[in-house]
Amino acid sequence: MAEDKNDVYYTIASPCRDGLYKEKGSKFLGLSFPVSSQDQVEQYLLSVKKDHAKARHWCYAWKLGVETPVFRYNDDGEPGNSAGKPIYGQIQSFGLTNVLVIVVRYYGGTKLGVGGLISAYRAAAKHSLEQSEIVQKLVASLFSIKFQYADMDKVMRIIKEEGIIIEGQKMDLDCEYSLSVRKSNFAQVENRFENLRCVDLKRIT
Repeated sequence: MAEDKNDVYYTIASPCRDGLYKEKGSKFLGLSFPVSSQDQVEQYLLSVKKDHAKARHWCYAWKLGVETPVFRYNDDGEPGNSAGKPIYGQIQSFGLTNVLVIVVRYYGGTKLGVGGLISAYRAAAKHSLEQSEIVQKLVASLFSIKFQYADMDKVMRIIKEEGIIIEGQKMDLDCEYSLSVRKSNFAQVENRFENLRCVDLKRIT
């Protein structure tokens, strides 16, 4: 990639439920979800457990963040590191973040052994991610600005020229905008607003 790794990341565009793998009567269903918070992770886990209430195990792994990513994986009763870790390994292999992968196991009556489990969980996770649409997203800096109505044209010119996104606005005695811009462009944007000398800028992230 030509871009700064801290400026872009890859995730999946939408949920994918197509990661089916079968081994000795057991079915392993791989499910992948784009997530932006641990709360979303928990919501998807509850939903999948409800939808697949007759399954034996619901093993998973997730990763969030770009500069200081956090991750977790869970074997949900399978032998240690035989399920969650190989699932997480596929998230790493695909170079993704802000993603949750769950592999649901319907037990088929025959034990697979640790090696067999690792292969099965890895295969189901891999197939699910292969079927997903992988997209590139930008890391954004969030900031707010305050200015007078008389300076609206000057402010809007910078917003348009720099590709700044208006996340929210409040109009009262003066104007207050919540904005976001690609992280690598923030310093230039900050400089342009400061040069106006009529804008109060506050960086959020």
